[in-house]
Amino acid sequence: MTADAGPRRTTAPGPAGPFRVHPPLLRRGDTVALVAPAGPVDAPRAAAARELLENWGLRVRITPRLLGVHRAYLAGSDDERLADFTEAWLDPAVRAVVCARGGYGTQRTVDRLDYRALAGAGPKFLVGSSDITCLHEALGERLGLVTLHAPMPAGRPLHEDAPTADHLHAALFGPPPRSLPLTGPVLVAGRAAGPLTGGNLTMLAASAGTSTPPRTEGRVLLLEDVGEDPYRLDRTLTQLRRTGALHRAAAVVLGDFTGCGPPDQVAAVLRDRLADIGVPVAAGLPAGHGPRQLTVPLGAEAVLDTALHRITLLERPPQ
Repeated sequence: MTADAGPRRTTAPGPAGPFRVHPPLLRRGDTVALVAPAGPVDAPRAAAARELLENWGLRVRITPRLLGVHRAYLAGSDDERLADFTEAWLDPAVRAVVCARGGYGTQRTVDRLDYRALAGAGPKFLVGSSDITCLHEALGERLGLVTLHAPMPAGRPLHEDAPTADHLHAALFGPPPRSLPLTGPVLVAGRAAGPLTGGNLTMLAASAGTSTPPRTEGRVLLLEDVGEDPYRLDRTLTQLRRTGALHRAAAVVLGDFTGCGPPDQVAAVLRDRLADIGVPVAAGLPAGHGPRQLTVPLGAEAVLDTALHRITLLERPPQ
């Protein structure tokens, strides 16, 4: 079946307000833009990302400064990265903006986005994760969009990881996944419903007190991270506790905590900081920086049921 030409919005209020718009599913022949709003992308990985998307039947627009480098850790200056992202989003032919990789840099530009102009371009997919977390928060909230917390094609070799690539393909083209499995332990049993939100733990904590704070009220909060020692995880979780963000959530779902130290120590920190916040908490969602990365539609209505060990997605894009 093919996607509808336009977006769908339901007006029934959820725990955190009106449901968000799902961008229309992609079709073969659609145009997507490959952008680098954070860290630099090398030419071989950019080529591999383009090849993957073209193999899906998509036309790929390469932004002018995709291969730019600034201060060794940024894909161009702030002005350049902001211009690339904005031009890609405003292009009427572009149906999805795919972030090539994460790294660092999106928080340097997110306050300068022209949300009125971006909203006028109509709904389209934002694809990315890790450092892209603050873009998910910003565009999801300001534009009322469901966005895709997803693997980035220049950040991991998706051509060598068929399950991860297939899950992203299904989220973009359909049929969209109806549930997400949980394979880890249950820290606090229960059932909760609400829009999905969250992403990278360090980036969420870094956004506290900014114009794009983590909004968790009545929502199912995804947390994941990479390369953070247990004491750093403790620090960021404690920061979110102090802001009240954790206690306001309807539930917490834990993705991968890759390269964060001995697993038993990581598990102990997560239990210590999350088991007493009064909401269901479950681990083992394959999302983040682990060996498998499922695509999570942030903003979509979902139900976490720890007894069933899964998240059920209640609102799906039209097919």
